[in-house]
Amino acid sequence: MSAGATVVLRRAASSDAAAAADVWLRSFAAALPTVVRPRSDDEVRAYFRDVVVPLRETWVAEEGGGGGIVGVMVLQDELLSQLYLAPEWRGRGIGDRFVALAKERSPQGLTLWTFQVNKPAHRFYERHGFTAVEFTDGSGNEEREPDVRYVWRP
Repeated sequence: MSAGATVVLRRAASSDAAAAADVWLRSFAAALPTVVRPRSDDEVRAYFRDVVVPLRETWVAEEGGGGGIVGVMVLQDELLSQLYLAPEWRGRGIGDRFVALAKERSPQGLTLWTFQVNKPAHRFYERHGFTAVEFTDGSGNEEREPDVRYVWRP
């Protein structure tokens, strides 16, 4: 990855599903090492191939010049359901661009869930104007991990 690499945000195509799933898997492992995933890598890849990319508003960050997928964001109406970056691409403004895009796509507001243990995500979303509105014991998610719901309103 070159220091001056350009990153383009675009809608995901079916051919991006495997690379988007791989970004998700690498990011999840790096950011959430204590969270037990209830799905195997192959199940995650199938979910991206069969559900996420074809049925959701899925966006990818692609390194210019064919460098590959380095981030993924998934929207479902007001729900920002996924935002993951390849670990080596964190801190380069791609997440900021994804959030700006999400706000543009859902100008009436956004909601999202993140795990309570993911303090860097809390700081990131709070910096973007999201407010924590609900904390749970994790009984409502498949990881059974305490989480927090954030909301952004314009």
